[in-house]
Amino acid sequence: MEKRTLGTTGHPVSVIGLGTWQLGADWGEVEDEDAVAVLDAAVEAGVTFFDTADVYGDGRSESTIGAFLKDNPDLDIFVGTKMGRRVDQIPENYTLANFRQWIDRSRTNLGVDTLDLVQLHCPPTSVYSSDEVYDALDTLVSDGVIRNYGVSVERTDEALAAISRGNTASVQIILNAFRLKPLDDVLPAAKAAGVGIIARVPLASGLLSGKYTSDTAFAENDHRNYNRNGAAFDVGETFSGVDYETGLQAAREFAELVPEGTTTAQAALAWIVAQDGVSTVIPGARTPEQARANAAAAGFTDAAAGISDAVTAIYDRHFRATVHPKW
Repeated sequence: MEKRTLGTTGHPVSVIGLGTWQLGADWGEVEDEDAVAVLDAAVEAGVTFFDTADVYGDGRSESTIGAFLKDNPDLDIFVGTKMGRRVDQIPENYTLANFRQWIDRSRTNLGVDTLDLVQLHCPPTSVYSSDEVYDALDTLVSDGVIRNYGVSVERTDEALAAISRGNTASVQIILNAFRLKPLDDVLPAAKAAGVGIIARVPLASGLLSGKYTSDTAFAENDHRNYNRNGAAFDVGETFSGVDYETGLQAAREFAELVPEGTTTAQAALAWIVAQDGVSTVIPGARTPEQARANAAAAGFTDAAAGISDAVTAIYDRHFRATVHPKW
């Protein structure tokens, strides 16, 4: 699989990574052996980047990855975790003392002395512009407990604030065929600054898989059920913030663009990889088959690049007026 350097980390990562929110059982129950099978399949298919967070399954996702890496010590896997969602979301909680506690817990879960990449996990907007926060992150790098730091954001202005800071290694942002705003300013700014872009929610919580209908039911503990109106966290994280029925219609139109021999999900992933400035895309997978199919999308980038104008047209028809101003 093609690899690209992840920003200022200097580390090459696979263009298709693996998001592991679902391995924390936050999208319905996942057995331990099934989680390991997904990790195995992803690695066998060429994936070298795992994205996790300390709150996914209250640490279960990190611990699963840590055990997997311990059992496979020769693998060159770059792990990005996230911190900051274990406390009330007020800027005052983003302190060096709290960072140390959260990082020590993640180091234990992942079984490492030094974390490859730690990302602020969608904190309050003012945190992205706080000198004290970046000073604290720089201290942690100097202390040797993290190698690199980045941010995960909800909005493009937050991304731009972080990119302007000299030591930000990467920005994780929602980017998919239903969320095009990052293409306007964020990707060009990140490329100019040498900052990596990690594209998350690439399938719009599964809408762009082409498999959902108006009758699809989601488990009670699946955020696609309980967070449709933003009751638990930013609604943009669920179906990319788009109206579900509108998303189904747009997904049907997207499916008509899919090149022969490619699934709808693979075309959606490959289209993101084709965007200038993207370092890696992190779809989740609940089964080994999904992990392998996602990884195979890396082979369809050239074909997917040819549908960009049509993707923009779908976005303009269905989402630009409602989605573009929000994030």
